[in-house]
Order: sequence, then structure tokens, then C-alpha cells
Amino acid sequence: MILVFDVGNTEITIGLFADAELRGHWRIVSGVQRSADEFRVLVNGLLTVDSFGTDDIRGAAIGSVVPGVTEALAAACARITRGPIVRVDASAALPIRLDVDEPLTVGADRLINTLAATRLFASDAIVVDLGTATTFDCITADGVFIGGVIAPGVQAALDALIRRTSKLPATELVVPPHVIGRRTEDCIRAGVMFGQADAIDGIVRRIKASWPGRQTPLVIATGGLAETFRALCEEFDRVEPHLTLHGLQMAFVHLAGTAPTKPKRLRKSV
Repeated sequence: MILVFDVGNTEITIGLFADAELRGHWRIVSGVQRSADEFRVLVNGLLTVDSFGTDDIRGAAIGSVVPGVTEALAAACARITRGPIVRVDASAALPIRLDVDEPLTVGADRLINTLAATRLFASDAIVVDLGTATTFDCITADGVFIGGVIAPGVQAALDALIRRTSKLPATELVVPPHVIGRRTEDCIRAGVMFGQADAIDGIVRRIKASWPGRQTPLVIATGGLAETFRALCEEFDRVEPHLTLHGLQMAFVHLAGTAPTKPKRLRKSV
């Protein structure tokens, strides 16, 4: 088995794979400074509470957009497993191509999403990743990342609204029952949730109208808020919350030189 870590600005998503099968997954906050020892204890505890051990872990892959976390996490992984520790960034020799002006600035998550979408769907694709930022990754069927869009994330939009207004209360990110709110909290939720959903659909439609090929791209939603926006966005063809974790597993197989496994086709979720 291998461990994979998708390190974002808000959360670290951890996956445990047996070959191409995702056996377990966990989320922890990434805004807390931790030492390698603290990461090791935390990861061991998550594995233990779900009845997994570390004896069979033969390596790890880390895709990080937070450099301050990467070193401590890699050091922790080196104590958890004696196998290879793979770091996925723009310099990694992945079987994809970055057809953009500044390829070395492309975030690890976007590289990994490109690999996963290409391997799993073999189609032109737009990957909408709903995290701290909402990113739209434009990917061709033959594994070329041609660019995309970066927009403020849903939580960031909510936080900015609450922070810049003196009387609006802090509110959870849940879908309100009606678009016309009768309480202040529901008014905020309607504005953020429905506004963000329409913005996502609108950007996807604009990307489709500008798509360089004849094939209509498949729209795949992923990230921590993908399930929440499943019913709100009309343009999603598939919702795959753990697409990035699957991409990290594929990257590990490719970069660590382990015996390749056939990518597991994800069950259609939309």
C-alpha cells in the first residue's frame, strides 16, 4: 500500500491505496505548523483508528502547493515507510505536457488532475477543482494541459463577505432551502452558494465556447466541495471528489518505477 498527500492551502487530503484501489481517506487542516514528528504521530493515529497499520506501506507521494508543509511531511513519510517518497511538481517527469507560457508555475494539484483525467477518461476535459481557490483545468485527451482559470474559492468568497461587513454573522457553507432568504444567514448562503454555482457554470460555458478542438470537453468536478455543488451546477458531467488522490497514486507508480497497475475506472457518479 502507499500513502498519498494532496496538500492545499486549507486542507491536506490523505489517501491510502492498495494498488489502484482507494482504501481510506482523511482530511486535516494545513494552516497549522507541524513538525515531522507531529505529522508522523497524526498519520499513524489516523491509520490506526481505521484499523490500518504501517507495516505494509511501501511508499508515499506528495503533491503540495504549500512549500512550508512539504519538508516536514516528507520527513514524516520517511519515518513511516522505507519505500520511495515521490514529490510531484512541475519538474516531475510525468507523461503529460504543459502547453502554457510559464510551465514551472503550474500548481501540483493541476498537474495531478491532468494526469488523472487523461488516464481515467481519455477525453478532452475541464476539471473544476473546488478548494481554497476554484480552478478550471483545461486538458486534452492526449495529456496536454493547455491552461485554465483560477477564481476565488467558495469559502474565500464567504470569508471576504463576513470580514468586510460589520453586522453579517458567520455562516456555514450549506445550501439554503430557497433562493429568497427569510433570515440573514439564509440570505448569505443563497448569495454565496447560488452565486458561486452560477459563476462556475458560466465560466465552464465560456471555456467550452473557446475550446480549441471539435470535441466537447467532459466536465469533471473534484475537491472538497464537489459533492456540495453536485446539485447546483448544471455543467458537471461527473463528480469525482478524489480525482487528485487517484492522480497521485498514478504519479507514484510512474515516478517511483514500481510495477504499473491498470488505472481503475471510476464508477460514474453523475
